[in-house]
Amino acid sequence: MESVKLETNETSSTSLQEEGKTTAIIAYITIIGLIIAFVINNEKKNAFASYHIRQSLGLALTALVLSLINIIPILGWIISFLGFFLIVYLWVMGLINAINLKEKPLPILGKKYEEWFKSIK
Repeated sequence: MESVKLETNETSSTSLQEEGKTTAIIAYITIIGLIIAFVINNEKKNAFASYHIRQSLGLALTALVLSLINIIPILGWIISFLGFFLIVYLWVMGLINAINLKEKPLPILGKKYEEWFKSIK
């Protein structure tokens, strides 16, 4: 009896993730995609999509901060240059997680994004 219950919970969890998969992927496609995903998810809340929207929002804000640091001559340029590769790596990891239906935080900053944006549902 318990294995049937467990199997049903896993199936319903997977189907909810499948429903939010497209929205989660859209969230990683530029800032406009993030806004579109937020609007889509606002109508019909999906926990999987919300998770990836929060991760993508954190990634976008991190990229914005790095672009502001780029204003500082020499040291800012170096930090921004290295940060660009970090952002690309994090973006690829987030997109892969969304495609593979994983709610896994992005490396390095993902846990902070979860903490900072927990109010976004």
